[in-house]
Amino acid sequence: MTVLHNKNDSIFRLSLFQEFPTLMHYQSFGGYEALGKAMNECPTKVIDTLTTAGLRGRGGAAFSTGLKMQMVLNNTEQERYIICNADEGEPGTFKDRFIMTHNPFQLLEGMSLAAYAVGAAKGFIYIRHEYPEEQDIMRHSIAAARAAGLLGENILGKGFSFDVEIFSGAGSYLCGEETALLSSMEGKKGRPRVKPPYPTQCGLWGKPTLINNVETLANIPMIISRGGDWYRTLGTPDSPGTKLISLSGDVVERGLYEVPFGITFRQIIDEYGGGIKDGRSIKAVNIGGASGVVVPPWELDCTLEYHSCNERGITIGSGAVFVMDERRSILANVHNRVEFFLHESCGKCTPCREGLRQAGRIIHNLLAGKASMDDVENLERYTRAMQNAAFCGLGQAAGNSLISSLHYFRSEYEAACVVYDQHCKREEITA
Repeated sequence: MTVLHNKNDSIFRLSLFQEFPTLMHYQSFGGYEALGKAMNECPTKVIDTLTTAGLRGRGGAAFSTGLKMQMVLNNTEQERYIICNADEGEPGTFKDRFIMTHNPFQLLEGMSLAAYAVGAAKGFIYIRHEYPEEQDIMRHSIAAARAAGLLGENILGKGFSFDVEIFSGAGSYLCGEETALLSSMEGKKGRPRVKPPYPTQCGLWGKPTLINNVETLANIPMIISRGGDWYRTLGTPDSPGTKLISLSGDVVERGLYEVPFGITFRQIIDEYGGGIKDGRSIKAVNIGGASGVVVPPWELDCTLEYHSCNERGITIGSGAVFVMDERRSILANVHNRVEFFLHESCGKCTPCREGLRQAGRIIHNLLAGKASMDDVENLERYTRAMQNAAFCGLGQAAGNSLISSLHYFRSEYEAACVVYDQHCKREEITA
C-alpha cells in the first residue's frame, strides 16, 4: 500500500512496518489505545466523535457512520449485533482483503469501538469463502485478542463484554447487499428484503444490527484516538479523510493506494499508478467497479469527492479504478460486466432478470456485427428500466456501465451497427 506524503496522516500506517502485524506489533504503534480511551467515557461520545469527523460508509453507499450508529442505539430492543461486511464481491476491488491480512487488529478494534457505542455484545465478520487466507488470519487475530482480554468478557476490566466470530459466505455477489447478507446468515436464500424496516431497526434474527464495511470500521480507531477535528484536516469539507483505491488495468503500477479525498482521478492514475503503460493514451476509465461508470479521459479531472462526483454522474463506490488504454474495446468491457451481473442476479425481479438477459443478447450481437441502431435504442431502454424498476441495488446499478458508455462512447456502438447495415446492403444487392 502507498500512503500519503506525510505518513502521520495515513489511517493505515501500520502496514508500512510489517506485512502481517501481530497484536504486540499493533499495540506498539498505539493499537487499542482508542478503545481504552473510549471506555473511560460515555458510549455516545464515540458516536459524537464519528459524527464530527464526518466518516461515511466506505462500502459504496457513503451513508453517515455516526447516524447509522445512532439509529441502532435508539432502539428499545437491548439485544443488538455488529456485522462487518467483508464480502467484497465487487470486481476490481481488493482493499478489504488487504486490511484483513495486514491490519486485522485495527479492524477488530474498530468493531469493538462500534459495539461499545451501540451496546452490542456480539459481532460477526461476513467473509466470502473465496478468501480462505483472510478467514484464517482473522480467526487467529480474534483468538489473540481474546487471549489478551481485548475480546470476550469484561474487556479491559471495564465491565464491557463483546466477542466476534467469522461467518463464511458462499460466494454470492448479491450477499454484499445488507439485507441479502442477513438472509444468508439466517440460513435463507441470499436475496434482498423489502425496506423498511432497515437492519438498524430489524436486522439479524429480528434484532437491531449495525452493518459496516471493513474499511469503514478500520477508520474508527484513528478517529477516536486523534479526534474528529483531526480527521477533518484530511480530505475536503464535503468528504473528510482518506480513501483506499484499488487501481488496476493498463497502468504502470497496479495496486492498492490510500489517497486523500480531493485528489483528482488523473492524479491517482499519474502520481500513484505511474501513468499508462508503454506511453499509450487513456481511452476510458471504469470507476466504482462493475457497478460503476465508464468515463472518457476528460472526466478524470473530477475530484475524488462525493459532491463533485455526484454532480458529474460518477460513482465512487468501493473505490475500484480500472484504466483502459486505446487498444481496449468499450463493447467488450461492458459485455463482460453485463455477463457478470446476469450470472449473479438472483432472478427475483423481472427488470433485472430479463433486462440483463436482453442487454447481454444485444451486446453479443453488436460484437458479432449483427445488431442495428434499433437494437441500440432498445439496449438503452432496457437499461433505463433496470435502473428505475429493479428491486435491489444490484439491478439498479447493473446498468451504470452500460448507460455511461452509451453516453460517452455511443460512436463505438454505432460503428458496430454500420458493419451490420453494410452486410444487409450486400445481401440485398446479391438477392
